[in-house]
Amino acid sequence: MKQAIMDIGSNSMRVTVYEVDGTVFRILFKEKIMAGLAGYVENKRLSPEGIECAYTGLLEFREILESLNINHVSVFATASLRNIQNTAEAVSAIKARTGYDVEVISGKEEAFFGYTGAMQDVKLSSGAFIDIGGASTEVVPFENGEVLDAASFPVGSLSLYKECVKHIVPGEGSLKRLKKSISAEIGKQKMFTYKKCSPLVCVGGTARAVLRIAKKLYDLPPECHTVSRKQLDQLCSQLYQADRRAIDLILKLEPNRIHTIIPGIMILQHIFRLFAADEIVVSNYGVREGYLCKRIIAPQKKK
Repeated sequence: MKQAIMDIGSNSMRVTVYEVDGTVFRILFKEKIMAGLAGYVENKRLSPEGIECAYTGLLEFREILESLNINHVSVFATASLRNIQNTAEAVSAIKARTGYDVEVISGKEEAFFGYTGAMQDVKLSSGAFIDIGGASTEVVPFENGEVLDAASFPVGSLSLYKECVKHIVPGEGSLKRLKKSISAEIGKQKMFTYKKCSPLVCVGGTARAVLRIAKKLYDLPPECHTVSRKQLDQLCSQLYQADRRAIDLILKLEPNRIHTIIPGIMILQHIFRLFAADEIVVSNYGVREGYLCKRIIAPQKKK
């Protein structure tokens, strides 16, 4: 069976097509649109332009899927539609324009789906999972293959940029505002006690960007999916300078994230230190694969 899953995120919208055979799956095709929906939120409401941006992106994906004769399609949204006051209005408008029913998953569901997807790839028994999105960050510490807890924080790379940064890349004042906002949002939710968890299993655009930049800076092999504590701290120090060298590095490797990468990395570094981690491991799988396992494959197994 060929199954497509669309993910309406706060920074990017993505579609992935899978070949599913029982409990085994493989990726056949994937595409993304940097929609930046968090940038369309005003007074906690997604603007009409933002809603139009969302359903236009889905229509582009639908056209691709129709050309490939993919009929099994599931659509979900994360903080992009969860953290707004006009969720029902947005979901209804998307349904009217595209015909797709959108499942708006909760923060804890997003955390569990992300963790489940990542574990299909990295196969680790202990550590902490983190997914930094455009408007939320999910964290799941786990030990001996068991989830200890799960949390979703309403802080993400794009929402932070919009809130704290005045220019394309943050200067000294913006860095201070970013640090204060991250500490406040993550510190106010005492969802679990932080203790040493390593490695930090990371998914999402920020994590992939960190890995690509680290490979360039430290001449890491193509197959490498880890970044050490020392490498992460040095990478952060260089990017926080926001000088020509840092900007050129981002533009060469991650031009679409020129405005969000530093806020995203600051979230990553903050949580990395909370867990006293030794390294990060970047997984190829994440929330869409977890959604596939829990929402599509698991129910079929029970039939």
